[in-house]
Amino acid sequence: MQETLAYSLPGAANALPRTDPLAEMLAELNRGRPPLARLRHDATIAFGPAMRVERFVLGNGLKVLVLVDGSAPVVCLQTWFGVGSRHERIGKTGIAHLFEHLMFGETESVAHGAFDRMLEEAGAETNAATFLDWTYYHTNLPKDALELTLRLEAERMARLVLRDPQVSSEKEVVANERRQRVDDDVDGSVSELLYKEAFRKHAYGWPTIGWMEDIKGFTTEDCVEFYRTYYAPNNAALVLVGDVALDQALRGVQDHYGAQEPSKVPVEDVSPEPPQTEERRAEVAKPTATHKVAIGYRSPALGDFDHAPLVLLNEILFGGRSSRVHRALVQEQEIASEVRGWVGSFRDPALYDIYLSARGEHTGQALLDALEPLLEAVRRAPVTEAELDRAKARIELSVLQGLETVAGKAEQIGFYETVLGDPAALFERLAAYRRVTVGDLLRAARRYLVSSARTVIHVIPDGSSDEDDAEETDAESEEAS
Repeated sequence: MQETLAYSLPGAANALPRTDPLAEMLAELNRGRPPLARLRHDATIAFGPAMRVERFVLGNGLKVLVLVDGSAPVVCLQTWFGVGSRHERIGKTGIAHLFEHLMFGETESVAHGAFDRMLEEAGAETNAATFLDWTYYHTNLPKDALELTLRLEAERMARLVLRDPQVSSEKEVVANERRQRVDDDVDGSVSELLYKEAFRKHAYGWPTIGWMEDIKGFTTEDCVEFYRTYYAPNNAALVLVGDVALDQALRGVQDHYGAQEPSKVPVEDVSPEPPQTEERRAEVAKPTATHKVAIGYRSPALGDFDHAPLVLLNEILFGGRSSRVHRALVQEQEIASEVRGWVGSFRDPALYDIYLSARGEHTGQALLDALEPLLEAVRRAPVTEAELDRAKARIELSVLQGLETVAGKAEQIGFYETVLGDPAALFERLAAYRRVTVGDLLRAARRYLVSSARTVIHVIPDGSSDEDDAEETDAESEEAS
């Protein structure tokens, strides 16, 4: 829930008006600044019971979210761009991910390779990630390296150098990454096929890394157009969490980002996925020692009411060794070596992914046949209150553990700001989990665990793995589970 600053009227005619520290600070910061560099305060947002996120907007549209946390002399700076693979078009898939690589290259004033070196010398560490709905860049740094980090981040947002042979070199790096993580990786290739089969219209159907022919076909002109369109202050959220002085941090943002011009971000044109009315199946042969099966049931968008119940239902079914599916398929029937499930956390409706790996000579169909009664049980009758309470406790513990570091806080703020427009939505999620009833889980199971609306990928061994591989796979999977 957002709380805007209150401007109180004096209680009596002769009372002095109350001053607003933020208003005074902004007046000082904005004095003499051009319009693009002027900051306005947008909201004060509760982030849990004791912390607050202050959201500001620069004149060029850059959102700046600051959470002051002086518990340690460290800072996390993250830049979240509202662009991911869903914003691409057919024939140009993977360009959002390519930029994750290009952004660590040369800028107009920083030589190739100097970005990482300068931050490492200052004691900072940096990385990036791209997914369906977003791209973000994060740096963990000592507090005295903030000015340097702001300068470097602003530099690559506005003055990245895009030319050959650097673009061609990064294309080859991404092509090799695709070969290793998708083409030559069983899990990667199966996940890609699952989404390709499940989504016929929506952009979630193509992989974040892109199709190989698209990666090889990018031109420097494609990259320049993408950069000028999406890497702009009005398509970004700058997240600062840690031991910072608010006025000094905002002054640094104005100094380094205030001259950047906004871009004209195109209206998003993503086709909704039509309802699926028949089960889709595919079979692939892979270098695996045992049979595997991947299942994609339809799932609600992150902001939908049913998302929290489905996450809790998944925790009951797949959350650890005491979960229903693990107990039945791994411990009791001993037909599976690994079982897992995950509900997609995306802006649009996506998939509830289920992955099963067989033990020994058992087939994927045997795994499906053993799984179906477990799913039918949660469709037919409510789970127990004790199971729901355990699931809630596990989910809440996981969420709170993720907030122990400044980087964890920054990631949650940036993610929810980008996907849902609310940097504190994580705490609304926690409240939603607490409100879920066994009846909510029963409804979610009947609505989403529908066989006619699922996609199933059977993976069969192609004969290239030996028995030693199988034993190692079983041992590793049992340990991981």
